[in-house]
Amino acid sequence: MEITEVRIFLRDNAGKPEEKLKAFATVTFDNAFVVRSLRIVSGDKGLFVAMPSRKLPDGTRRDIAHPINAQTREYLEKKVLEGYEAKVKEGPAPKEKTSAVEEEF
Repeated sequence: MEITEVRIFLRDNAGKPEEKLKAFATVTFDNAFVVRSLRIVSGDKGLFVAMPSRKLPDGTRRDIAHPINAQTREYLEKKVLEGYEAKVKEGPAPKEKTSAVEEEF
């Protein structure tokens, strides 16, 4: 199994140290299977990747997709964090300019 694409969606607050959630990620495996809503979170020991989860009626959260062994988790986390670092280095996307007509409304 190979990760063939990692897409990173930075949060507006990614540069603020007090905000723990830095970005969301979408990962494609073998150009055939996509997992969305992975979260890049700043924890006590640095950045980590949190798997997509669902909130249960008792208030706890349970992963709905996750690696089943340490080797796969390390591979996934490495690829996602590499994608995150590359996206951060790119800087924010330029904002689109509005035309004079749009500004009137």
